[in-house]
Amino acid sequence: MKLKDTGLTFQDIKDKVDKYMIETYERFDFLAETAKDQYMYDENGTPYLDFYAGIAVNSAGNCNEKVVAAVKDQVEDIMHTFNYPYTIPQALLAEKICTTIGMDKIFYQNSGTEANEAMIKMARKYGVEKYGSKRYNIVTASMGFHGRTFGAMSATGQPDNGCQIGFGPMTDGFTYAEYNNLQAFKDACTEDTIAIMVEPVQGEGGVHPATMEFMRGLREFCDEHEMLLLIDEVQTGWCRTGKVMSFMNYGIKPDIVSMAKALGGGMPIGAICATAEVAKAFTPGSHGTTFGGHPVCCAAALAEVNELLDRDLAGNAAKIGTYFMEQLKTLPHVKEVRGQGLLVGVEFDDTISGVDVKHECLHRHLLITAIGAHIIRMIPPLIINEEDCDKAVAIIREAVEALEK
Repeated sequence: MKLKDTGLTFQDIKDKVDKYMIETYERFDFLAETAKDQYMYDENGTPYLDFYAGIAVNSAGNCNEKVVAAVKDQVEDIMHTFNYPYTIPQALLAEKICTTIGMDKIFYQNSGTEANEAMIKMARKYGVEKYGSKRYNIVTASMGFHGRTFGAMSATGQPDNGCQIGFGPMTDGFTYAEYNNLQAFKDACTEDTIAIMVEPVQGEGGVHPATMEFMRGLREFCDEHEMLLLIDEVQTGWCRTGKVMSFMNYGIKPDIVSMAKALGGGMPIGAICATAEVAKAFTPGSHGTTFGGHPVCCAAALAEVNELLDRDLAGNAAKIGTYFMEQLKTLPHVKEVRGQGLLVGVEFDDTISGVDVKHECLHRHLLITAIGAHIIRMIPPLIINEEDCDKAVAIIREAVEALEK
């Protein structure tokens, strides 16, 4: 839908949003009308270099041609049905995902937080049914982030985060331990613990990758104590971190893994994959969804996954991510650059506000985000090259230098 076809102005659109929408986001002051590859465009055709990718969603590029074609093709056949009949996109996507990442079974959801809810439910039901009514506790990481539904936000180890404040008591059954501290996780587990749940890179927590010792140690500890390892790959999954899934960087395999964002290439879809043994916990009536496994979303996801794999965008993320992080280290006031593949964070010293850098970059037509007081985060489409990185670094440099004055 184009602005010129509505007879409205950009201000008219903003006024309607102000009047009718419940706003929980800080809006960027521009109209995103079209997008292609690594750029978004406003109603005047002004390009914005997109290093946010719809929050790590548009990994094969904005409006990837094969994803768009898959959506158009599927929507003319069947747009939606309930989950009783078989549909072709569901079946083909299930096979592609499970065989690609080495998991046995998949359950479709609509989003990342729903995927994490399903993962939590499956783990708890597995523990209660196999070991008894008290075996449902899950240990998660302080400063982690798992979503905004009640189970997922209760798993989020950030009691001061706005996603938890004001909603009353969190869901029982979660304990928190310091991220990348293997001993702290071991100490937090009790005889009632059924699972450990972590992100391989804490995104909202400041872009902190897990160490090799931590991830492998968690896997060994879970095996030793008949516990499940749950890995939240909602943001890191599907080639973002230099491997198809981030857990592959550590040479381990989870019992359940959640995914969303990049999976759909712009269409809303989430999923969990599990081992065959753990997947048995979900029986008829125990979990369900109206829109999960939506034919159009599954068709888009299949096209997106094929693009990511066929073009080796994991390899590009590893190569370009390394280059990008090295260039970012040359910026003034940088305290640390962290990341894995093309999930990249820059922490500035106390004199530079991450939010201010974000806004200065927006003025210069670069889209990034800020986390906390002094950190910016970049999660661009995985198709970017060194030239795109150089443009982004130059703009960030200008932004930081403008804030020095």
